Amino acid sequence: MPDIDIRHPHTMEPQQARAAVQEIADKLTERFGVTCRWDSDSLHFDRSGIEGKIQLLPTALHVTADLGFLFAAMKAPIESELRRVLDKRFS
Repeated sequence: MPDIDIRHPHTMEPQQARAAVQEIADKLTERFGVTCRWDSDSLHFDRSGIEGKIQLLPTALHVTADLGFLFAAMKAPIESELRRVLDKRFS
């Protein structure tokens, strides 16, 4: 079971939602040095201590992440920031 598991609704068209997820990926890369790659409708991201994905569904996003030891200690602020960004981009 992932350490972080968020489902966030959206009403965007697929291309628009994909572009918004890519913006989030760009910020993750810039701020945290993660590597991102698309696999169909899922954006996978990872770096030492974090591995996760943002799955684009027709009416929702599903964000999951496994956190290593150091990041597990910061689970609450990481999850809070993810929810804030999702609310901002997809509400």
